[in-house]
Amino acid sequence: MKKNNIVLIAEDLHKEYDPPNGPKVLRGISLEIESGQSCAILGRSGEGKTTLLHILGTLEKPSRGTLLLCGKNADLIQQNEFRNEHIGFIFQAYNLFEDLTLIENILMPKKIARKNTDLNSPSYQMAMDLLLDVALTSKSSTLAKFLSGGEKQRAAIARALCNDPEILIADEPTGNLDLENARLVQKLLLDFVKKRKKTLILATHDVEFAKLCDRIFLLQGGILIPYPMV
Repeated sequence: MKKNNIVLIAEDLHKEYDPPNGPKVLRGISLEIESGQSCAILGRSGEGKTTLLHILGTLEKPSRGTLLLCGKNADLIQQNEFRNEHIGFIFQAYNLFEDLTLIENILMPKKIARKNTDLNSPSYQMAMDLLLDVALTSKSSTLAKFLSGGEKQRAAIARALCNDPEILIADEPTGNLDLENARLVQKLLLDFVKKRKKTLILATHDVEFAKLCDRIFLLQGGILIPYPMV
């Protein structure tokens, strides 16, 4: 069971490579995030923001420490299935399949979950509804390689939401975009989180973007420090 409305609990997470003398990236991260909260993590390149997100999303294991997601110990779950059902990922590099159409990309989490994605299926309708929300309905049959950067990132948001996950993890989601598209994607992502009551964990260099979130942290020297909201 969840602890009240806490969807993520990290306790004393450490990450080091090639111990005992290798680099220590994370040095005791503890964090609790409530359902529906948006949390931004700031930090310079090389501080370990991506590593932390990968651990929180079960893409990577910590060297030690405990992670609870949706009330379940991350070490005791079938992680591939759990990720596909409960976590949506948005990456700086979009990670779309370039030679698949936009609708095929959006439906990929459903296909992985072995859901029916035929034209008249609920999954297909949900994907089309998401494309409407990100203003890409007219591009549903377009190959991903022909989309602009802003369109690809909007598509990546729709794909991340296709399985209706509790948690969204976004790693520099506007890092490859110009300012106009970056602001559009920021608003779209945060509006989705609020409207659909999702939990967002976001890594960014953009302080102004971070200030739109409910909570801000600074990752520095392997330690997570609360960052002033003003």
